[in-house]
Amino acid sequence: MGKSKAATTIQEPGAEVAPTAVAPSVVALTHCPYRQADRLQQALTPDKMQVAFFLGAGCPMAIRIPDGTTTQPLIPNIEGLTKHVCDELTKTDGHNACTKTVIKRLCDNGSLSPTIEDIFSHIRALQDIIGAGTIDGLAKQALTDLDTEICKLVTAAVRKRLPTQDTPYHRLATWIGGIRRAFPVEVFTSNYDLLMEQALEERRVPYFDGFVGSHRTFFDITSMEQDALPARWSRLWKVHGSINWWRTMSGDIERREEGDAQDRQMIYPSHLKYDQSRRMPYLAMLDRLRSFLARGQVVLITCGYSFSDQHINDVMIQGLRGNPTAVCFALMFDARATVPMAVQNALRVPNLTVLAADGAVVGTIERSWAPGEKREHPLHGVAIRQAVSGAGNVSFALGNFSSLGEFLADQLNLVDSAAGGDNGT
Repeated sequence: MGKSKAATTIQEPGAEVAPTAVAPSVVALTHCPYRQADRLQQALTPDKMQVAFFLGAGCPMAIRIPDGTTTQPLIPNIEGLTKHVCDELTKTDGHNACTKTVIKRLCDNGSLSPTIEDIFSHIRALQDIIGAGTIDGLAKQALTDLDTEICKLVTAAVRKRLPTQDTPYHRLATWIGGIRRAFPVEVFTSNYDLLMEQALEERRVPYFDGFVGSHRTFFDITSMEQDALPARWSRLWKVHGSINWWRTMSGDIERREEGDAQDRQMIYPSHLKYDQSRRMPYLAMLDRLRSFLARGQVVLITCGYSFSDQHINDVMIQGLRGNPTAVCFALMFDARATVPMAVQNALRVPNLTVLAADGAVVGTIERSWAPGEKREHPLHGVAIRQAVSGAGNVSFALGNFSSLGEFLADQLNLVDSAAGGDNGT
């Protein structure tokens, strides 16, 4: 018999091949982390590109503060926040029994580990239907009191200030204000904290967040829709509300440090039954995300967001499918296995790229990172680092908000160097 032809491997554009340990003739397709970091950098370079960031709950986790001999995150993630709030509620007899009943109802309905946002949603759904009676011993007033107490506990947990002026929030703010652009940079966040506001103000970057005024700043949807402010003003859209949003007894939405006795704090929409005035800020913020993705050639970068919120996902995915020229880079802190919803969506949507620590989904193709460090590459040590597992493996680092801040600072230096005497026209 003649010699058989060697097996042929078709390599996708932009991929590298790495030999496996199974047999010398078998190769495994991989993605090149350095090439993907270059793609992201190139997408952010043009000053005429429309750029937005989506910051999730993982971003404050990147800022560590001293805690005895170790450190802790400035603000906990949703799991940590849930534990903190539930622990505090169990210390109060009036809220303890009510909280346990709500959690039991959620668990009985299939929620194995209810988060504080699941609890919020369920409490508010029950308030809408309970009337003058009770459900499982829960009365409307007890649920209303519990809702108010949870808001207070969440506010206390997230009302933190950035500990220094060299945080990733400050670096993002510096990047936003450091390049003259034809279009404003937009920042979307599902977080209730005021960290992005602090960084923008300390870097003297003007921004618009949907509110106007001075003393009792009020929500003005007309200003959002007309959006006639200069491009040097960034836009900040808080899709889950904020600890300084209050709904007055007359139904107005105001932004201020503290509410009056009868005001309701506007954090986390339940996505269930709301009257129009309660829904308006949340829907308007999501409409801005929808509008951004429909504008043509745009770039959206997500960080600290695991794609666990289906309502936000729907807006993102529909926007990307409706506009093939839009691109989303989803930066993940951990391995792909920890963000199944992000991976599942990227496998179906070609302009959603998931860049995780151990691999990526690019153009609907999921692959691990190609092994081997390229120490000469300018982004080595910033976007790509040696993996903890060693053996020549590398890890994509930009899912860590701190690394993303370094990446943006590095890019800003490149832009400044390239500009030289350019007047920006």
